[in-house]
Amino acid sequence: MAFQLDHLHTLVALVEEGTFEAAAQRLRVTASAVSQRVKAMEQAAGQVLIQRVNPVIPTAAGDIVLRHARQVQLLEGDVATELGAGLQPGGRTSLPLAVNADCLGTWFLDALAAVPADSGAVFDIYREDQEHTTSLLRSGTVMAAVTSTAEAVQGCSSVLLGSMRYRAVASPRFVDTWLGGVPGTSALDTAPMVNFDRRDDLQHRFLRGIGGRATDVPRHHIPTSADFARAVVLGLGWGLLPEQQCLTELGDGRLVELAPGHPTDVVLYWQRWNIASRLLDQVTDAVGRVAAASLHP
Repeated sequence: MAFQLDHLHTLVALVEEGTFEAAAQRLRVTASAVSQRVKAMEQAAGQVLIQRVNPVIPTAAGDIVLRHARQVQLLEGDVATELGAGLQPGGRTSLPLAVNADCLGTWFLDALAAVPADSGAVFDIYREDQEHTTSLLRSGTVMAAVTSTAEAVQGCSSVLLGSMRYRAVASPRFVDTWLGGVPGTSALDTAPMVNFDRRDDLQHRFLRGIGGRATDVPRHHIPTSADFARAVVLGLGWGLLPEQQCLTELGDGRLVELAPGHPTDVVLYWQRWNIASRLLDQVTDAVGRVAAASLHP
């Protein structure tokens, strides 16, 4: 089957914007035109592609067509850039990527900044836990992702980036209040911890690894990387921080390490669509170089 290019662009806009009205405004057409294009695609596919909820959700078939639409857009962007049109108004290619908050808050933006300025790209970042970013690859929502999953998603390639090293830390005030003034892990079963969100299992895994209980621990949920680190420094709870976010504070005494010599390493991989693309190659090269300089081997 063949889909019209403007229909494929419409599907991407609809999924990204979430409503027919917002997609219509972005495309400078009417909402009725957006609806008609989607219906034409559904007739061509013989399946429903979009669940008409707010915001809209692609069906399983819609995920397949969405992936195809993004691939077409990526290749169009490559052609436009090579022909010298990539830097014209509206001519840049939107590249959706998935990355976890800790990488985003430490080294990943440096990688994006290392992509050549003439790449013709703008970046659409989806923040997601490294254990869940592959689901965004499968659905076609993103073209590449930092993930803790080594096995490549179907249609993707996977390369090792390195290990993100975390250290269990707390403020001196927290140690005095909850740990009897002695840094260590023996009393963490009852001490408050800081979690990123309700899917953050890093602190719980650390507790289980030292033989502690992880079920009834009081916890704070702080869903941004910088604020998570600040909450630990302020003494709200203990937590696992990336080395890049805590070495200075450990050096000046604002934080103390609870398990010296026992860091927690999270192995990270870069998975990307297995498609020939100049832009995706440039981003992959930049991510690999900065990760090699920022992560542990």
